[in-house]
Amino acid sequence: MPYRPDIHPIQWRAFEAFGNGYMGDIGVHFVDLSRWMLGLGWPRRIASAGGAYVARESASDLPDVQTATFAYDHLLMTWTNRQWGRAPDPRRQWGTAIHGERGTLFVSGEGYEYAPREGDGFSGALDMEAGRYAGDAAMPEWERPLQVMTRWHMRDFLAAIAARRAPAASIEDGAISTSCCVLANIALRLGRTLEWDAENQRVIGDDAANALLARPYRAPWRRPAIA
Repeated sequence: MPYRPDIHPIQWRAFEAFGNGYMGDIGVHFVDLSRWMLGLGWPRRIASAGGAYVARESASDLPDVQTATFAYDHLLMTWTNRQWGRAPDPRRQWGTAIHGERGTLFVSGEGYEYAPREGDGFSGALDMEAGRYAGDAAMPEWERPLQVMTRWHMRDFLAAIAARRAPAASIEDGAISTSCCVLANIALRLGRTLEWDAENQRVIGDDAANALLARPYRAPWRRPAIA
């Protein structure tokens, strides 16, 4: 794709040639977080709907409004995003909510809040290390909690190397969460639900969807073969 000033430095994520849209940008984090908290592996079915409903004249070729659903044997996980308007609750501009029989747990990069079905709830803020390091105060407000989480992952990764154990965020789990977002975008592009065969890493009975699991590399680069 020819260079265009409106792609760099941050809008590249809105173009399919460089990223997976908001589904694969912010969405992957909460798909990953939800899967981790609930102990989920691969979904059985993936569906998605959306489009460029607001910035219709934009050069972007990815949706600014999208909802994706991931069906498991005992629950349904849903991701939704829109790049317009304002959040109904300013405290919950992004995050994940787990709805259970006894209540709802909401988690974001800033803290958590539990609302039980009966009785009083409780909450906590993720303000660990705020302002502890040089440069924290100069960061945009939205980026500060991300730095805190990143530091804890870095510490865990180094501890995992020392202890020869898997880190909290394993490569395998990262691959599953990322693949969920890619499959959601494929479902959106094709306009149909995908039945996923996790063992064989294929969409069941859908050659068009399987053809989109990889794309041709620019010569002389080649995509490694999958055994």
